[in-house]
Amino acid sequence: MRFATVRTASGTQAVREEGDQLVGLNFQDVGELLASGDLARSAQDESGATYAKKDAYFATLVPRPSKIICVGLNYKSHIRERGQELPNFPTLFAKFTNALIGANDEIVLPKNASCPDWEVELGVVIGSLARHVDQRGARAAIGGLCTLNDITMRDWQRRTLQWLQGKTFEKTTPVGPYLVTPDEVDYGLDLEVRCEIDDRVMQIDRTRELVFNPIDIVSYISEITTLMPGDIIATGTTGGVGDAQVPPHYLAPGTKVRTVVEGLGECLNVCVAE
Repeated sequence: MRFATVRTASGTQAVREEGDQLVGLNFQDVGELLASGDLARSAQDESGATYAKKDAYFATLVPRPSKIICVGLNYKSHIRERGQELPNFPTLFAKFTNALIGANDEIVLPKNASCPDWEVELGVVIGSLARHVDQRGARAAIGGLCTLNDITMRDWQRRTLQWLQGKTFEKTTPVGPYLVTPDEVDYGLDLEVRCEIDDRVMQIDRTRELVFNPIDIVSYISEITTLMPGDIIATGTTGGVGDAQVPPHYLAPGTKVRTVVEGLGECLNVCVAE
C-alpha cells in the first residue's frame, strides 16, 4: 500500500493511492494514520474525498514526527570519497521538524550559508513503538519507506565536529511523496537511489551498499530511545555529493533537485533564496 499527506483547502489529509486517484482517509496526515495503531485496517476508513494524483499538492509526509534521526557516512562509496574507514557503529544526528518540506515544495537556501549540498536518502518511517528490539522486532516496527533529501549546509556542518547545525536549516528537507509499506519493497534492502541536479545524475547507488541497513538501524536506535509511530529515520547518502566534486559544486537559486528511490517515488524541488 502507498499513502501520502496532501494539502487541502481546510488543512491536510492522509490519502491512499488507488490507480490514478488518491482516496481520502479520516486522518489529518500519515503520522496520525500510523499512530492509530493498525495501518491496514485504518487505511480502509475512507472520508469520501478523492483527488487526482496528477493534481495532488503533497505536504511533507509526516508533519510532526516526535523524532527525526539521521545516519551519517553509511554508504561505502560516500565513506571512500571522504577518505574514511567503514564504521563499527552508526553515526547518528538529528533534525528538527521545521526542516521538513513536501515532495514538490521549494528548497529555501539560507542567506547565511554558502555551501548548500544534496544528499539522496532512503527514509524509514516507524509504524509502531520500538524499544530494545532485535532484527525481527525492527522489521515489525517499520511502517513504511519513503524518499528524502538531506540538504546540507557544508560550511555550517564543518564549523564543529557536531553536524546538526549544518543539517537542520528551515525548509530544506523534502520528504515524500509516498509512504510505501515494507512488504512492497522488501524493507528497502536493495533499491536504487538517485539524485539529479538540473537533470544531470550526480548520485546513483543501491541500498544494498549501505553499511547498516534499515533493519539494523531501527534495532540500534531502539537501544538508545523509544521509537514512536511517525518517527523518521534518514539512512544516509551515497557518493557524488557536490562537496566532493572537483571543483566543489553547490546548489544555487533556480537549481532543480530530483530525488528518486526505486519503488517509492520522487521529490522534485526547485531551490530559492531565503
